[in-house]
This record gives sequence, C-alpha cells and structure tokens, in this order.
Amino acid sequence: MIRPYRPEDLPVIMDIGNRAWQSIYDMFEATYGPDLFSILVPNRSRVKGEQVRRHCEQHPQWVYVCEEDDGRVVGFVTFRLDRERGIGEIGNNAVDPDCRLKGRGQQMYRAVLERFRAEGMRFAKVSTGMDEAHAPARRAYERAGFDIRHENVTYYRKLA
Repeated sequence: MIRPYRPEDLPVIMDIGNRAWQSIYDMFEATYGPDLFSILVPNRSRVKGEQVRRHCEQHPQWVYVCEEDDGRVVGFVTFRLDRERGIGEIGNNAVDPDCRLKGRGQQMYRAVLERFRAEGMRFAKVSTGMDEAHAPARRAYERAGFDIRHENVTYYRKLA
C-alpha cells in the first residue's frame, strides 16, 4: 500500500535511505578518492537520512511511503511540485534493500505520477547517475515510463 507520510515514519525511512545508498557511496568513494569523497559525503552512514529528514520536515505533504500489509514501512519517495512550470519532480526514493525486486518502487512511482497528474503537472522529472551503481535506478525509471533523457557530466580536479 502506498500512503502519505506520517511523522512516525521518519526514523524508518531515514534508515532505509541510509542503507539503500551504501553501494552508491562505495562507487563514489572509489571514483573520487578518499579526500574528495570525505568532502562530498561527510558521513556516509547518515547523510542520505538527513536529506530525507529535511525534506520531510519542510514538505511532509510531498512524501509517500510504501507499507506492507502488516504495517511495516518498506520504502519511500519524496517529490516536489513546480506549479509555475508544471513539472513534478521525484527526489530521494528507495525500497528497503532487504525487500527489493518485488515491484514496490513501481507502485510508488505510479502513485506519485498520479499525484502529479491530479495536481495539473504537465511533465514528470527524475535525476540519477549514469554510473553502474545507479543502473538499477535507471532501469526502474525507464520501466515507469520516463523516456525523455538528457545526460550530464560533472568534473572535479584536484588543485593542490
């Protein structure tokens, strides 16, 4: 079941986010090296959860959770509505790493896309990395119907 976020969900979805991003942080650390990685991701065990917390505190109405029949929260999706441009954007989202490959992500995306339509959005947007660690996210977004694609690259250079 996909439902609106409730404040008591926060510790669980922060934990899911923190655990779900560890493989991405492994890739970041290998790519960036320890010096740059420690600047970009100062506390890999908590940083994603803190991002989720800030979104929930600022925009609790723009968060859905995925709940099992027994009431256990197993996923979340944050989003935002840009009413001026008519674009709904999916933000941080994850399914509990212990519960993947059961269609929960697709259920969450469907619910958010329905919300976007109900709110009068003309387009939906989601961003992800082009690296191998983000390949599952890219596949999930494509399965959800995202088909207009723009690739981007970010460069870093050590100065000293």
